[in-house]
Amino acid sequence: FGLIPARSTLDEARARFGMDMEIAVIAAPGETGALEAYASNVAAGRIAGKMILVADVDRETVTQLRQRAIKSAHMDGSTRKYILRHDDLARAWHSPIAGITFIPATNLDEQTVLSRFGAPAERIRADARIEHFLYPDKGLDLALDSKGKEVLQYVAPRQFARLREPLSK
Repeated sequence: FGLIPARSTLDEARARFGMDMEIAVIAAPGETGALEAYASNVAAGRIAGKMILVADVDRETVTQLRQRAIKSAHMDGSTRKYILRHDDLARAWHSPIAGITFIPATNLDEQTVLSRFGAPAERIRADARIEHFLYPDKGLDLALDSKGKEVLQYVAPRQFARLREPLSK
């Protein structure tokens, strides 16, 4: 994507993928939430899809952004989207990217994954539908879903444990 987690900023992503990228604090009930940027139409080579970027900001900053939000709206279920005040936007866009999630519009299969990314360091079957292909050297967890959409999650390789640990449970 031309972005490097822990180095690139949300603003760099917006310059690369379009000014219509949205930014907000996204929070489920009882959670602080996360500062996220969203693009509904991103091209990654020949594959288009949706991209969600999570900012690397501390909980206190997220809480403050949320408290100063100009409005909030329901998303799926009980998750809420908090729209930032104009004066908070500049600071938010300059935040570094902690993680990248890409949901391709096209379904991927095992052969495509292996030809594009090579053999994973590890494969973990989450259930009958989902298998995770783990590439710690790339900071990538690719969840291959036999009946739904694939999800590619990227972090800085040194932070790969953030993606791997939840799969151990």
